[in-house]
Order: sequence, then C-alpha cells, then structure tokens
Amino acid sequence: MHGLPYWRLSGYYFFYFAFIGAFSPYFGLYLQSLKFSAWDIGLLMSQMQLMRVFGPNLWGWLADRSGRRVPIVRLASLLSLLGFTAFFWLDRLPGMLGAMAVLAFFWSAALPLVEALTFDHLREEGAGYSRVRLWGSIGFIVAVLGAGGVLDHVPAAGILWICWGVLAGIVVFALALPEAPAAVHHPEAPGVRAILREPRVQALFAACLAMSAAHGALYVFYSIHLANLGYSRTEVGILWSLGVVAEIGIFIAMPRLMRRYASQSLLAFSFAVAVVRFLLIGWGADSGLLAFIAQLMHGVTFGVFHAAAIAAVNRWFPGRAQGRGQALYSSLSFGAGGLLGGLISGWSWDRVGAGWTYTLSAAFALVGLLLVLAGMRAAPRGPGSPAASESAGAMQ
Repeated sequence: MHGLPYWRLSGYYFFYFAFIGAFSPYFGLYLQSLKFSAWDIGLLMSQMQLMRVFGPNLWGWLADRSGRRVPIVRLASLLSLLGFTAFFWLDRLPGMLGAMAVLAFFWSAALPLVEALTFDHLREEGAGYSRVRLWGSIGFIVAVLGAGGVLDHVPAAGILWICWGVLAGIVVFALALPEAPAAVHHPEAPGVRAILREPRVQALFAACLAMSAAHGALYVFYSIHLANLGYSRTEVGILWSLGVVAEIGIFIAMPRLMRRYASQSLLAFSFAVAVVRFLLIGWGADSGLLAFIAQLMHGVTFGVFHAAAIAAVNRWFPGRAQGRGQALYSSLSFGAGGLLGGLISGWSWDRVGAGWTYTLSAAFALVGLLLVLAGMRAAPRGPGSPAASESAGAMQ
C-alpha cells in the first residue's frame, strides 16, 4: 500500500462507522422513550435509507462531472453535523422527519465517494481495501460498547450528545482527506448504461437490494427486540459489538479469501448464512447462546457480502464511472433495500411480532441467494462487456 494515506482514510472510516454504531442501535430506543409507535420509529429510521436512494446518485454524478470528491465529502460532513443538531430541540414526528431527511441526505453523500477515493489510492492493490475498512468496524465496536455503557447510567437522550461528538470527528477527518487522481479513463470503456445492461450486474444489484432489505429489521428493531427480551443496554452493546468483531476478522481474512474463492461463491455463502441468522434472531434470541451464534454470523452476512460486492462494483465501473457505480451500489442496496426492509419491519412488528418479522428478513435473504445463483448462470453479452472481460469477477 505504497503511498496510501492509510491513517487519514482509516480515521475517516473509524468515525463514519462509529456514528452508525451509536445511532443505529440506540436512536430507536431514544425514539421509543419519546413514545413513538413502532411504525413511527420505522418511518423515522427509514429516512436514512430513503435519502440513500437519491443522495449518492446526485453526489456521485457531481463528483464524476467535476473530477473532485474531497470537497463534496467535506461539505456533506459539515452539513450532516448541522442537520443532526436540530434533534436537540425536536420531539414531534413532522420536525423529526425533516431533520432526519436533512441529516441522511448529506450523510449519505460521503461514503460512496470515500469508497471510490480509497480504491483510487489503492490502485492495483484492491484487496487492501479490507485492511482500511476494518477500522470502520473498530469504530463501530468502540461506539456501540461505549454508548451502551453510558446509556445504562444516563437518560436515553444522552445518545444525542454521543452522536453529535462522533459526527464532529467525521468533520475533522474529512478535512484531512487527500484527493486522489481518478483511475485512468479509457475512451473505449463502456458507459454506465451499457454496464447496467449486463445480466450479471443486474443480478448483483438486485441481490444487494434483497440483502439490505433482510437487514432492515436488524438495524431498526434489534436493540428493541433484545430490550423486550430482558437484555440490559450493556448486553445489547456487547451483542452488537460481537457481530462487528466477527466482521473485523472477516475483513482481515478477505484478501486471502478473495484470492482463493470465486466472488460469486462467497456471495452465495453469505446469503445462505443470512437465512439461518435471521431465523435464529427471530425465534431464538431469548437464548444467550443462540443470540451469540447469530451475531457471529454478521461477519459473513455483512463482511463477506460487502467486501465481495464492492470489489465487483469497483471492477465493473471503470474510470470516471466509478463514482456512479459506488453511488448506485449504495442507493440500491443500503438505500432502497434498507428502506424497504425498514418500512416492512415497521409495519409487521406490531402486527405479527418479532419472530415473523425476522422470518420475513430470512425470506429476503433467500430471494437474494436465488438472484446470485441466477447471476452465476447469466452469460456475458459480448467480449467487450465488463462481465466478459472480468474472468475473476464477482458473479463469474
């Protein structure tokens, strides 16, 4: 990783995912303390996914047009911090929806651009992405354990100060990020529309949407589910962090795994494990042992899945299309997929309960598995296509 600004990139990932570690597990509990219903909580939390449908595509287009990503990342980080500040004065649904939309619109802008920036710094060492990204997982663990411990001793509103401080850390490291020259643009490289016509690319994006939909109930209601089963805030934090410890181990091992196994095999394995994981969470989380096993599976259902998928996107969207490719991946998976999963789980939680809600998550994962298997059989359209030229591609 010669010339890689390792610690500046790693610091950004640390704080970016530390925000997720503080926000996703505990902000729903804060909303519950304000007496919002399950549907209202699902609606509010889904704003993060809704804005990821639109925001990354706008910012990715702007970055590809201008050839500059770091100024957009810096502006988005600052405006995210300002947007979150509104929560200190809001406690009604309409205002909360507006503040969440502003936060999500700007917060969602940054990560796809930083992902593309990281790969441009890595150049031919794409397997080294996992060694940078693992600091995001470490940040998540620090935040989820620290916030859980603090919230066992202070009111639920304490999460506001924790999240605000983490967002301030994102701003600091965004200011330190160095720009990287975009990958060389070859005139003969296919355009974004041509790439999107590839059956394997379509199958990958559809499967990514399904996987994120499967995780929707996890990110919105997992902490509430555990609290209802009698787990303390500290125990909730330990279980969240356990999943990310497994994720770190996977990220460390991914360069070796991706050299040894075809990416489509890794993706299919991650979806199969996800089916089992969500059934365990829905029907067995009252057992500490089964909850432990289910969280260890997060290393596969997120770590293996994300590393294999994002490497495929980086290969298939060359040159100045890279920002758009990462934006589409973020929008369709974490955006549309997360929105779908969050809204469905918000609707089903009060109607059919936790068990069947997580069974729906398992069904989404099963659909994703079938899409991956279908993508494995899809033939490339021609010798110049990205799928055809990528003999070791993600859906080969």
